[in-house]
Amino acid sequence: MLWSIDEWKPTLGMMAFTIIYAVMTGFVKKAMDEGMSELVIITLRQLIASIFLSPIAFLKERKQRPKLTMEISIYIFLSAILGATLPQYLFFLGMKYTTATFASTFSNLNPVITFLVALLLRMESVNIKSKPGLAKVIGALLSLIGAMVLTLYKGVPLTHKTTHPTSPLHTTKMGPNSCTNKWIFGSIALLANAFSFSFWILLQSKVTKKYPVVYSGTALMSFLSFLQVAGLSVAVERSTSVWLPKDKLQIMTVIYAGVASSGIGFVLMTWVVQKRGPVFTSSFLPLIQVFVALIDFAVLHEPLFFGSVLGSILLIIGLYVLLWGKRKEASISSVKLPEINQQQQENE
Repeated sequence: MLWSIDEWKPTLGMMAFTIIYAVMTGFVKKAMDEGMSELVIITLRQLIASIFLSPIAFLKERKQRPKLTMEISIYIFLSAILGATLPQYLFFLGMKYTTATFASTFSNLNPVITFLVALLLRMESVNIKSKPGLAKVIGALLSLIGAMVLTLYKGVPLTHKTTHPTSPLHTTKMGPNSCTNKWIFGSIALLANAFSFSFWILLQSKVTKKYPVVYSGTALMSFLSFLQVAGLSVAVERSTSVWLPKDKLQIMTVIYAGVASSGIGFVLMTWVVQKRGPVFTSSFLPLIQVFVALIDFAVLHEPLFFGSVLGSILLIIGLYVLLWGKRKEASISSVKLPEINQQQQENE
């Protein structure tokens, strides 16, 4: 049976988010290569997102916004740290010492991390004796294998060859120790980013229940993140010259990252978490790697390698299998729930 339009909306929302985030990754990498500070990018990005979302939140949700209690404020403050401040800084730092394509591969670990943490916190259940439960496990494993292939296996070039170096993992001649250490440091930062973002997705499933106004919640999170990273930026970046974008690319980067990524993108992701839960949401994040690779190939004219194609195929298959398991499980639950309620009424 085909899905209805409403059932497709979360899927389309996450597809839009992955494209937005992939384009943002390319912009930010270019800006940092030109010398723009990652802390400055994050600070300006969150400020622009706050300015962009605040009037929308006020006009759209002013009559349905619940009271902002201390508990909700703490949740949103933690959400700002785990979802905006910390992961952005770690991601940009990791990308600074590696490459945009390599950095985006670590988003492939999010479904597995989110799924495992959700299991430990009992926010997700799995019955490997059932087909849906087994599908979720297989889908998560395929996503992990695809991520490892994209990260560790280059393979033969399928298009024109290049003389540009790719990474210490993909080269036969290792560079100086300093370059290797920077790559390792960048990889650790990206791994920490994956954990932070996975915890944020799980936290959002709690936040959206207590404060179910997506625009207002995202606007508050963006503003709190702006205050958090602004304090760190002022302490680290003492020179006033670094705060002024130097060319059109840097201006476009902070505007696009603020409006599209932190603004529209986070609203989409928060809404999908609210509708379908954290595991469904995180399962789309591996597609960022696929879109970044496409941008590298089509726009930046980087070569396409067999490892990228193989890893992308595994990721897509894993995503499909995981989503099938989630949907099948939800269908079974929706059928069983009325039966359970009917039995309870008969017993009473």
